Amino acid sequence: MATLSCERVFPARLSALSEVTAFIAEAGSRACLPPEPCQKLAILVEELFTNTVVHGYRGECDGPVRVELEVGPDRLAMTYEDTAPPHDPFAGIQPPDETATVEERPVGGLGVLLVATMGGDVEYRRIEDRNRIRLVMAIPP
Repeated sequence: MATLSCERVFPARLSALSEVTAFIAEAGSRACLPPEPCQKLAILVEELFTNTVVHGYRGECDGPVRVELEVGPDRLAMTYEDTAPPHDPFAGIQPPDETATVEERPVGGLGVLLVATMGGDVEYRRIEDRNRIRLVMAIPP
């Protein structure tokens, strides 16, 4: 597996989501990653990107979304940044009440829970007017 570091900036438009997932697939291919970590990362980035557009920027705009990938021999790290208003998506995450019926469960919140549980080591920080989410996933041998 090759070591790789790359980044791109995308506009906060849902139409750019295919470019974001293509960027992840291309980086994974260049780093000779197995398909599973790339697919997992694509799901996580799709959730983050959609939330940024819909909730962070409150609609499509040209606001920047920066995605940086670092692939090493045993880990995959991603830094995801936007300039939307401050928001820690992981603050107060609660697993859904499995005893509640579908009708009783609140709408939303499952995507962030998915990112927090699938993303390995996940951290949010507000740095210089940017929301920064950093996640590090182990790559199985």
